[in-house]
Amino acid sequence: MRIKVVVLLATLLGLTAFSRVARAQAQNTSPGKVYIIIWFDTEDYILPQSDDAAKRLAAFLTQQGIKATFKVVGEKGRVLERRGRRDVIGALAQHEIGYHSNTHSQHPTPAEYEAPLDWTDGVEEFTRRERTGFDDVRRIFGQMPTCYGQPGSSWAPESFAALRKWGIKVYLDEGTQVGLNGKPFWYGGLLNIFNTAEGSKLRPGDNEGWDGLADARARFQEFYLRMTSRPEGGVISLYFHPCEFIHKEFWDGVNFAHGANPPPAEWQLPPMKSPEESEKAFKYFEDLVTYMKSFPRVEFITASQALRLFRDTAQRHTFSTEELASIARQVDPDVSFQVHDDYNLAASEVFSLLNRYVAGVVNKSPQAFLLDGTPYGPATSFEDAIAGRSDSAQPSGQNAAALEVPWSQFARTVLDVEDFLEKNEQIPSAVWLGSKAVPPESYLVALAQVTTRLVVRAEPPENVSLAPAHLAAAKYVADDSPQLWGWVIFPPGFRAPKMMRLAKLQAWTLKPARLVGSR
Repeated sequence: MRIKVVVLLATLLGLTAFSRVARAQAQNTSPGKVYIIIWFDTEDYILPQSDDAAKRLAAFLTQQGIKATFKVVGEKGRVLERRGRRDVIGALAQHEIGYHSNTHSQHPTPAEYEAPLDWTDGVEEFTRRERTGFDDVRRIFGQMPTCYGQPGSSWAPESFAALRKWGIKVYLDEGTQVGLNGKPFWYGGLLNIFNTAEGSKLRPGDNEGWDGLADARARFQEFYLRMTSRPEGGVISLYFHPCEFIHKEFWDGVNFAHGANPPPAEWQLPPMKSPEESEKAFKYFEDLVTYMKSFPRVEFITASQALRLFRDTAQRHTFSTEELASIARQVDPDVSFQVHDDYNLAASEVFSLLNRYVAGVVNKSPQAFLLDGTPYGPATSFEDAIAGRSDSAQPSGQNAAALEVPWSQFARTVLDVEDFLEKNEQIPSAVWLGSKAVPPESYLVALAQVTTRLVVRAEPPENVSLAPAHLAAAKYVADDSPQLWGWVIFPPGFRAPKMMRLAKLQAWTLKPARLVGSR
């Protein structure tokens, strides 16, 4: 009797939701779509039954005409190859393949080995440890991985620079290290579908487990109504692990929890669900997917399709002098990203465009202002960059003293900065005006004021003032805390303050992602 009541209530809720959606869409000439990206962290290379779980999930979605994104660990791919599981490899290859680190939970994980490193060493170390797995996944599945996501919460900002060099353009995962109001964003030059809220609420909950399908349906109805009521729609990032459909405890928690790192000969198999429990889990997933598919404005997408939907319209755009003047007017001491009618700009992109414009004026060689890439944030903080030069450098941040220099000095600095940008593709940690240094934020504000004057008056100022400024966009990056590193695999007390300071410096690259065609 209770089951019949639950089903009846769910049906009534569904009819009510569809009615509300229809009314909302009737009042909206351009209702949005709900884009659902389903992805799997395909990682368990210890329990053989997880191979069949991944195959079943892939085959079901293929039968439904839905392409998912399977993020595969390098060692998982190699194990499938050694086991001769070409059937599993073939089933997953019908979908899109992403990359999910080389060995996942074996220590040290990415955040562990990156935590003590500086920017340059960190980028190189990520490549040294992770590129082998990336190449193996590409070879085994016969396709270029389209995205990356960290193992557990083992996130690191240096990974972005390495991934861009490999040709990966999407960061697909969940975590709280960086985020922009729960929506897709650009960071480190990659499209990030990260730190969202809706997908985790559709997963089996801690309390109801795989029995909570009715609640998941009701929550999806709420998300659908809210997202379709606005022209830009919304994105739901929904993830699972193939292994969680067949085991009772994660494979890596059994073996690598709290910093443990036993050799392969001592690895233990995790306890498995009963056949009935496993079937219940698969049914939850299959019923949820078919339910979401029944909604008229739902579209399932992969990582590469998300990249096309949220194409960065600022890249390869040639900016006019009028556009540069408008960009310069938006710069203020709270340095952050900019949102314009047809494109969004990260602070580092604003810095690059305005510096190139002024450099062209100084060189008397006007040029096309094409944006081709996003410069990284500084490799070190201003304080670290000028350590030992306190006699000649200005202090950083809100308390920095104002500085005034003649145009001749500012012009030479502009050319020096342009050279630095071209050679390093990165914002300088300190900008030197002769023997004095200022933070790049202060320099950007002065650069914007100079740009405005040059556009309006067609002549440079006699003197240039540089005042205190700070990177306001850094507020979207989390401070180091125990909560960031709650993954059971980390050793007790793990923290990464240096790494998170680097992450905040990379907020120079942060900006909202926009659905192409929307405003």
